[in-house]
Amino acid sequence: MNNISLQGQRVFALDIGTRSVVGLLGGNSDNKLLIQQTAVAFHKDRVMMDGQIHDIDGVVEIVSRVKGQLEEAAGAPLKEVAIAAAGRALKTHRISVEREIEGITPIDKYMVNSLELEALQLAQMHLEEQSIDNASYFCVGHTIVNYYLNDSLILNPIGHRGNKLKVDLIATFLPHLVVDSLNTVMARIGLEVSYMTLEPIAAIEVAVPKNVRLLNVVLVDIGAGTSDIAITKDGSVVAYAMTSTAGDEITEALARAYLLDFDTAEHIKCNLSSEEQQKVVDIMGITQVISSEEILNAISSSIALVAKEIADNILLHNDRAPSAVFLIGGGSQIPRLPEALAEFLNMPKERVVVRGVEIIQNLKQENLLLKGPEGITPIGILAKAIENNSKDFVKLTINGKEIKLFQSKQLKVIDALVSIGFNPRELIPKRGRAVAVTINNSMKSFHGDYGTPAEIFVNYKKASLESPINGGDIIDIHPAVAGSDADIAIKDIIRADQYVSYNNQQMPLVWDVVVNGLKVSGEYILKEGDRLSYREITNLAELCEYLELDKDKHQWQINGRTAGLESTLKHMDEINCQRLEIREATAEAAAAGYLEEDSAKLQISYNGKPLIIDNKNKTLLFVDIFNYIDFDVSTLKGRLVLMLNGRPANYTDILQEGDDIVIRWE
Repeated sequence: MNNISLQGQRVFALDIGTRSVVGLLGGNSDNKLLIQQTAVAFHKDRVMMDGQIHDIDGVVEIVSRVKGQLEEAAGAPLKEVAIAAAGRALKTHRISVEREIEGITPIDKYMVNSLELEALQLAQMHLEEQSIDNASYFCVGHTIVNYYLNDSLILNPIGHRGNKLKVDLIATFLPHLVVDSLNTVMARIGLEVSYMTLEPIAAIEVAVPKNVRLLNVVLVDIGAGTSDIAITKDGSVVAYAMTSTAGDEITEALARAYLLDFDTAEHIKCNLSSEEQQKVVDIMGITQVISSEEILNAISSSIALVAKEIADNILLHNDRAPSAVFLIGGGSQIPRLPEALAEFLNMPKERVVVRGVEIIQNLKQENLLLKGPEGITPIGILAKAIENNSKDFVKLTINGKEIKLFQSKQLKVIDALVSIGFNPRELIPKRGRAVAVTINNSMKSFHGDYGTPAEIFVNYKKASLESPINGGDIIDIHPAVAGSDADIAIKDIIRADQYVSYNNQQMPLVWDVVVNGLKVSGEYILKEGDRLSYREITNLAELCEYLELDKDKHQWQINGRTAGLESTLKHMDEINCQRLEIREATAEAAAAGYLEEDSAKLQISYNGKPLIIDNKNKTLLFVDIFNYIDFDVSTLKGRLVLMLNGRPANYTDILQEGDDIVIRWE
């Protein structure tokens, strides 16, 4: 029966449409696509609506009839079938997501991909929340509209710094219900689905050659109730869309204009492109012969409406006019529609064209009933099923869980993460908790450590979110590890352990270290909200204040060199101090009659005032001073400060004429 023989297996393809079911039998013959048999049957009732099965029994009946016709023609039973889900069943959702980020770190690809993943999951969640039947969805593609950094538009945020990153994208989803119902119908008639794709993708397979898909091309399938849109760029389908205006809009306009029933108006619409005159019989039985040009003028506003709706959706999803637009489907044959669409897109009219089966490369046919643009999709389903060794719905494993993805493009790891609801924030390492404290009345924050980014493996090899994946792959995601919290000791931020040597005695450069009113050591770990205060000695002038020395009556050396009061002090400096005058000013004592040539009297300065001590010609130690002054040491009132000539005193120091003594509580 077949004039041309096939090489390899014969393929059965089905296009289950809203009004009809088309079945094809074919395969490869001398590297060409050979269609051997075609069968077409029309639904009796509205068992399909907008490409989705509503009455499974009704669809089973019509598909069984097509299958039977092809089995009779082939002389053999058919067990496997290639099918396509309707593009009009796709759902699109535009969403924007923003995230606060650390401005000190450059934005990397992980951060951008994580934000995209969060947006896709949020879009899917919104779609499922809005579904009245709790439907779940496949994500079959998305396109980025814009990125924003600190609320300003930016083409590529990677490498930039900012405090807020935002992504605006359009995501496309296919309901699981559509796929499940198609599988149910096939199972009811004893067919196993060997291959499944999307109708727009199948149409692109034959209507848009591979070497053209690198361009920004739009395919529009204009059917009866809807117009399905698929957009290609860089060799992949990047976006889908749908308008609710299509061929029926024109049919209804004809019916209103000439008082026709729907079937008559549909017949006239289909003949507008092939006949110059139309015989019109209205519902009153009046017959008229009207030129096609006059009819087109009467319905021009409806044609413009369909064209504008399609153009607006293309611009919404593509952001600009594409390189070319290919029209398929029965509605694409309406005269003036391509020109109107080109005008709304501001494109040359020769770049908006109708594609029929005659443009399909390497096509041989023996019994093809569909020859116009309405034959593109069923032939595309057959061609993709023959060409592809794997299904567009592929299975793989991610973190030990088997999932199913729709392979409308080259899948990446990020597509798998969308499907399992992976928390995108687990891709970005969290910085450890910061600690905010007040230091000498100034607020300061100390950041925690950076964490470790997430690790991704595909088939046990290191990969990234952008790594391609295929059916059967094993994907493992190890979430990012958070960094350590801030762990700051007082010694890490002030010179708590640094000192200088003053007249051979060690003296700290930082003193009076207090946290929340309590004295602490340099080992103290600061906590959130702590109030730290301290005093610091940075130069000789501040050292004089600390020692309560008269700045004008001392001579200084640092590390053996003469130094001024503004000289900076560093850790382990050697400081020597000498008084410029041995005797304290004694004018007041002389005036009081205290200065006599009496070796039994010792003249010193106590807390800045002259003091005469009768030592009975005995040697006096520093501790003896308490016998001559009114100073209560029986009750502790702080830290006891004992200074002799500007340095810490020892109780056994020998007192000499002119010594400068300071005793006080601190």
